[in-house]
Amino acid sequence: MFKINENYLKLPGSYLFSTIAKKVAAYQQANPDKTIIRLGIGDVTLPIVPAVVEAIHKAADEMGHAETFHGYAPDLGYDFLREAIVQKDYMAWGCRISPDEIFISDGAKSDCGNIQEIFSPDSRIAVCDPVYPVYVDSNVMAGRTGEYDEAKGMWSNVIYMPCRSENHFVPELPKETPDLIYLCNPNNPTGTTLTREQLKVWVDYANRIGAVILYDAAYEAYIAEPEVPHSIFEIQGARTCAIEFRSFSKKAGFTGVRLGFTVVPKDLMCGDVMLHSLWARRHGTKFNGAPYIEQRAGLAVYSEEGNRQVMEQVAYYMRNARVIYNGLKEAGYMVYGGVNSPYIWLKTEQGMTSWEFFDHLLEQANVVGTPGSGFGPSGEGYFRLTAFGTYENTVEAVERIKALRK
Repeated sequence: MFKINENYLKLPGSYLFSTIAKKVAAYQQANPDKTIIRLGIGDVTLPIVPAVVEAIHKAADEMGHAETFHGYAPDLGYDFLREAIVQKDYMAWGCRISPDEIFISDGAKSDCGNIQEIFSPDSRIAVCDPVYPVYVDSNVMAGRTGEYDEAKGMWSNVIYMPCRSENHFVPELPKETPDLIYLCNPNNPTGTTLTREQLKVWVDYANRIGAVILYDAAYEAYIAEPEVPHSIFEIQGARTCAIEFRSFSKKAGFTGVRLGFTVVPKDLMCGDVMLHSLWARRHGTKFNGAPYIEQRAGLAVYSEEGNRQVMEQVAYYMRNARVIYNGLKEAGYMVYGGVNSPYIWLKTEQGMTSWEFFDHLLEQANVVGTPGSGFGPSGEGYFRLTAFGTYENTVEAVERIKALRK
């Protein structure tokens, strides 16, 4: 008789955002007269910018003519997009990255979840706590995390690096030795960042102990402060210890289009084996290449007009972030993030757990956010709001929350 991968049975409940969606749907069904404002999931609300839409239309037209039709995309991505990424992103930041070190994919979430496949099953992972759930859950599925302690909300074989207000949300080097270190900068969910100086500590540490940093830079477009790096490859020594994940979803509104990329430097070695070669083999075997139309859309993001339009949308969301941050701070909440990130991280009402605060906001203010405990044990007592709503809804949501405090 066939057998299942029993590691899946270890996963506690459903994916965080699925649980939220079910709770909100149940409340809406019971209260059809209520207008709910959703500031929970990090999905964009503005439409794709005109320069990108034009590129999508043109590419779609090309697919309708034999002489310009495109079938399977190259496994690792079209040269036109990989070269644009190098020129407009990495060279602009002084990073030494070549086009063939870039792997085009259908999004950073997929790559963050799949990258663990090229590492040994007995690898120890270290994660910031709180953390984006995909990092941990994908390792649970691979059998790498040990047993789950429901009371503590922790896995026995995961190295947790608490990030709370007491340490300014900056993870400390772990006492145990990890093989894989997950870092997200700007951080999801806290919205806080690591400076170049702070990130250099991690790069030096990873090189010293022989660990790999899995660096999620999905929100780099929102960075406003010059001391915060846009890429880990701005840091000397990162090419021998880091893999970087990037996304078009939040920068360019591609959540419904799906496009991202991963950078694996050829200098990153395990003995005499290049991790670049392993990821190329995995990528080519399990992925058929991002569609031509999406990659042409991605190229348009790097055009002069496309970049201008995209960054206007980034500024729109960051205005929302300021509205949330300033409004909740004025109301007496302890708030963090919202400067280099579209996420605002706040402490819950005194005495409330994260899920109790979720219910409180949903039922009393009809506002949806994300409970901090869903991101890990150190997220208990915190709550995440996103700036990806419309400006009007964001203002209204803040007024509703402020009214509860009054």
